[in-house]
Amino acid sequence: MDWNLAEATEYIRLNAVDNEDFLAGDSVSQTRFLNVSQRTLARRFKGAIIPVEATYLFAAVLNANYNDTTIMAQRGVAGFSLDGISFTFKDWALKDLSEFIPDEVEDMINEANPDLDGGNGRVKWVTL
Repeated sequence: MDWNLAEATEYIRLNAVDNEDFLAGDSVSQTRFLNVSQRTLARRFKGAIIPVEATYLFAAVLNANYNDTTIMAQRGVAGFSLDGISFTFKDWALKDLSEFIPDEVEDMINEANPDLDGGNGRVKWVTL
């Protein structure tokens, strides 16, 4: 998809609390996180309309969880030290990308899909 990076950056700047990593990224990095955000949301909410704003916010969340430091936790590192500065990750187990979807993003998708789950606007997931 061709992303409007100026629009995405402005939306994230004004609406995402943890936005520093996305805003500091170059256009290739920003595009990558937007692509992964879109794919993950489309897979998690099959058949649902995904508002572009939900994709923007989730891209910022992913970028914060896969930045230079926290990527180590995603790769299974429990802690590391560099020049006397130590980092220890409390929950360092590898997580599926969909586990990072915040309630705010789920709410945006549910509001955009009022006909799902019998009309109450909530996407219902069932495991068989």
